[in-house]
Amino acid sequence: MPRYLVTSALPYANGPAHLGHLAGAYLPADIYVRFLRMCGEDVLYISGSDEHGVPITIKAEQLGMTPREVVDKYHEVIKRDFEAFGISFDNFSRTERPEHYGFAREAFLDLLKKNHITEKSMKQFRCDECGRFLPDRYVRGTCPQCGSSNARGDQCDDCGAWLDALELVDPVCSICGSTPVPMETTHWFLRLDCFQEWLEEWLSGHPEWKNNVLNYCRGWMDKGLRERAITRDLDWGIPVPVEGAEGKVLYVWFEALLGYISGTIEYFEKKGDPDGWKKYWKDPETRLVQFIGKDNIVFHAVIQPAILHGLGGYVQPWNIPANEYLNIKGEKFSTSRGTAIWLKDYLAHFPPDPMRYALAINAPENRDTDFSWDEFRARNNELADVFGNFINRTMKFAHHTFGGEVPSPGPAGDEERRLMEAIAATRDEMEKLMRGFNLKAACLKAMDLAREGNRYFDRNRPWETAKNNERACATTIYYSLQFVDALRILFAPFVPFSSAKIGDMLGKHELLWKKAGLENLEPGHALGRPEILLDKLKKGFEKVMYEAPETGKDSGDAGKVSYDSFMKMEMRVGRIVEVHDVKGADKLYRLLVDMGGRTRQVVAGMKPYYTPEELQGRKVVVLVNLQPARIRGVESNGMILASDGGSDRVRLLQPAEDAAPGDRIR
Repeated sequence: MPRYLVTSALPYANGPAHLGHLAGAYLPADIYVRFLRMCGEDVLYISGSDEHGVPITIKAEQLGMTPREVVDKYHEVIKRDFEAFGISFDNFSRTERPEHYGFAREAFLDLLKKNHITEKSMKQFRCDECGRFLPDRYVRGTCPQCGSSNARGDQCDDCGAWLDALELVDPVCSICGSTPVPMETTHWFLRLDCFQEWLEEWLSGHPEWKNNVLNYCRGWMDKGLRERAITRDLDWGIPVPVEGAEGKVLYVWFEALLGYISGTIEYFEKKGDPDGWKKYWKDPETRLVQFIGKDNIVFHAVIQPAILHGLGGYVQPWNIPANEYLNIKGEKFSTSRGTAIWLKDYLAHFPPDPMRYALAINAPENRDTDFSWDEFRARNNELADVFGNFINRTMKFAHHTFGGEVPSPGPAGDEERRLMEAIAATRDEMEKLMRGFNLKAACLKAMDLAREGNRYFDRNRPWETAKNNERACATTIYYSLQFVDALRILFAPFVPFSSAKIGDMLGKHELLWKKAGLENLEPGHALGRPEILLDKLKKGFEKVMYEAPETGKDSGDAGKVSYDSFMKMEMRVGRIVEVHDVKGADKLYRLLVDMGGRTRQVVAGMKPYYTPEELQGRKVVVLVNLQPARIRGVESNGMILASDGGSDRVRLLQPAEDAAPGDRIR
């Protein structure tokens, strides 16, 4: 019997988790894992925070914190928010653990000994202004493949291309905005070219994988694999364990991929079974399933298999169900860009299940999908009207008419037989879909079944038979309760909190997939107290996430602005990195403002109020979606906000101390 090792991509601990994270790699994995557990499968679910690499050091510099302080903070935030959403990891580990350091170093030395890693010189950008070599994510520019101006030195998020920083068009240092210069340095390279023939043969054995994964891998193979540097010039990360590598660390895409293994080792060490991890990573019976977003395909379908093959004796991925992007207003969710709806903000106002359902039924399985609050509201109300309504009306009727017990039914008629057959058929169809990673279609099947329950209830009109045919009424409610129990089971992977509430109402908590469609509730079984399962939402409900609590009437009325109009204004945190005079202007500065990896030029009339030294490095609030304007011949792309208390009391608005450039202000 196979066992399952399921992983979700390790999120960078450089900010809280957002809905894009949830939809791409964590909710689908959790749904799949919950389903497997309900089927009685041996399954282990591993993930953890990715705590090294450039995103961490950039965030630390932005916040004025140490990298250790950053990862300690965000690991706990991410872990807490995932738990609150019901993401049921067996272990959510960290890469900033001594055990991970040790395992990563051992793997590096093993591959080096086997000649899969080689030392060589390379050209790398160096920033004279910052006085250091620039790791790839410290460089931004235009993607040479798709023309996006938001490409990083390692990857373009817009087209998914894996890049070398030297390939970027018009590269700039993401810290100071100056133009870096290529210079020679020494690094260690993974010899991916040595694995091409094996990888092509291995990938050809997985025609059942999603097209986005296979097509992406074929594109890489067609271009020909080449050596890739796996070390970087940083003082944060796992030091390269060889002489002559001072000041260099293992690059995050090499060592973080080993975090799945070290996280499994940690799990079994905590259980007092230090060798238990081997049956999940070294036994060919293990099915390794890795849930990722499409931007991680190359790392999990090309690089990690090569590393595991080079180490020898490890299982390879059995499937890699990569999802496309969840976008918001057509733009990818991004921590670094600040385009996100944070899990913590949602959870502060709403329960997790409606969002789990909305993301599952609108999942970006085969194409990018766009998130909107209107769509979420429609899905929430669908869940309440169809699923929640059937449970509510059945439970209330059972309590009101049959004293809170499962009634004794009369003989099952054609209606009842069809109802139970429909449950069994849906259960089997959903199982086939779930095992094939078609989770969205399985969720749709569950909702269609809930509609059938409402139709059965309406056709049999128990509110009328309660008056003149108690046996018929009892039969309807008996089978409606069996149906409620079936929905509890079949919806459990998608809405586990609601499923648990239904379990309380039924006095039944066992979750076994095969029992959906059976008559699990005996006549006379005592039911728990009924309660409203889900609330409907009115249009504009999401305002509560963005509005401060009302503290009284407006102090003035300069004209009301609609909520929709206000939301069109995009304000973000910026940090002034350069201050220049504007020729011929007494009041104007030309400011270069770091907006979280991108530099924006803004002309501001702040000369009478601030010296250049007072502005340098200061955080400000920038209105970014204004039409560009030319002021004294200089293009200005935004407006810096300030309070106006008169000619001598103009003061820049000051973001919170821990606000980072690029953070959106709502």
